[in-house]
Amino acid sequence: MATTTTNKNDQLNVLDALDTAKTQWYHVTAVIISGMGFFTDAYDLFCISLLTKLLGRIYYYDPSTGTPGELPVSINAAVSGIALCGTFTGQLFFGWLGDRLGRKRVYGITSMIMVVFSIASGFSFGSSARAVIGTLCFFRFWLGFGIGGDYPLSATIMSEYANTKTRGAFVAAVFAMQGVGILVAAVVTMAVSGAFMVALRAPSFEESPGLSTPHEADYVWRIVFMLGSVPAALTYYWRMKMPETARYTALVAGDLDRANADMSKVLQVDLTDDHHRGKVQAQSSFPLFSSRFARRHGLHLFVTTTTWFLQAFAFYSQQLFQKDIYTQVGFIKPAKTMSALQEALVTARAQALVALCGTVPGYWVTVALIDRLGRKPIQLLGFLMMGTFMYALAVPYESYWRGKHLDAATGKYQGGHNVGFVVLFALTFFFANFGPNSTTFIVPAEVFPARLRSTCHGISAGVGKIGSILGAFGFVYVSQPTRKSELPRGYHHPGIGMRNALLLLASASMLGFFISLLMPETKGKSLEELSGESVMNESKVDVQSV
Repeated sequence: MATTTTNKNDQLNVLDALDTAKTQWYHVTAVIISGMGFFTDAYDLFCISLLTKLLGRIYYYDPSTGTPGELPVSINAAVSGIALCGTFTGQLFFGWLGDRLGRKRVYGITSMIMVVFSIASGFSFGSSARAVIGTLCFFRFWLGFGIGGDYPLSATIMSEYANTKTRGAFVAAVFAMQGVGILVAAVVTMAVSGAFMVALRAPSFEESPGLSTPHEADYVWRIVFMLGSVPAALTYYWRMKMPETARYTALVAGDLDRANADMSKVLQVDLTDDHHRGKVQAQSSFPLFSSRFARRHGLHLFVTTTTWFLQAFAFYSQQLFQKDIYTQVGFIKPAKTMSALQEALVTARAQALVALCGTVPGYWVTVALIDRLGRKPIQLLGFLMMGTFMYALAVPYESYWRGKHLDAATGKYQGGHNVGFVVLFALTFFFANFGPNSTTFIVPAEVFPARLRSTCHGISAGVGKIGSILGAFGFVYVSQPTRKSELPRGYHHPGIGMRNALLLLASASMLGFFISLLMPETKGKSLEELSGESVMNESKVDVQSV
């Protein structure tokens, strides 16, 4: 696959100024504005996993079972995964739209969608379980649609604003806000459910099944959802104040004078260009579906899509697996021993602990090291360690839980070698985030030409989201016991067992390692050098070269 090196004389002064600019306040502002979008994305996507048990207790309690209510398997999968389906469509649509209308204009649209449907999710209406869950799924699909647009736009805007030296750290810092969003979702759930728990003092299910889920508990999940609109609303004004990126204005819209004027204000310098004036045209303006794109960037797109798919499949499957681990190691007591609000609180507390110890540090280690080590080594290391640790979990899986039993006095599980299991499990999360979960977001924002950058990032993220959807919908079924007699309530078809399911995730990670050997290293190179873009005055464009 041939690549073209950009001649220094073809490089626009405004782009060269951006590449060589020292880190200054506008970089920090761009990270905060874009990062708050990702903070909101993570909050909205991951808070649902903390509230599904509460929804089950409120809307699906059957006194004849003698157990707390829980969402039916199919309903649980729909509630948990419907936002991911919306995210998939949003990534493709807004990625394409960002290259057509501009990053800034579309960025504001996605913000408003997130604000509106975060609030709407909390107002899910109806008098029956079917009506409430149905409207909740509808609103969360469109919430996911807005979230999907944030992926290609945040990555592209930050990449095009950043300087060459620290571009990786800036884009990684935007994505690292996902970890903060996951942590804050847990903290907010703890605070809201804890406040209601103190005020209502509901008994455990064992003590009083009817009173263990007070009517006021219905406000808890609604408040948690609606609070997700706050950061998106706060950053909307600042998103609209940001100028369009110079790379879009100059290389896609072809308006060099506007690009110079916008970046002169941002960089606080006077930018002029002796080589190019007025309207310019990128020589690499070939369409996505063309032989020229396939020759120059076909391998890039293959690598960014497949590695994101494999990483997302493993990562989201692990996210769902957390619930089972919390119970098995005693982080969460059996549901019967708690009230509905207490269960929501302890589930959120467990997620906060994992996020604080494994998820968040992994993101920020990437921020610190990515411009020193490079994208490719971090992605290779991450996939390799994820696969290694998951093999270490899977091969002796049964022995970890041998001798495990429920202590009736404490309501906690005792026995087994669960501490070692949890340590290895946390390490897979650390290396997912100090690894492909971060780099698969960064690289697609760097290797493609400006006029297709947002589109190709959206395609890469969309294919990755298919992996997330398979993890969210498929893993819970595939990991069920192989014997029908051992299936939990609500499951009708045997799976391949948890051990084999973990082996599948480990193998997916190792495949990601080998495909990552094909990815280019983007550290220290300008976006135009990576994409092979050069520019010329519009009046001198050779029609056959476009």
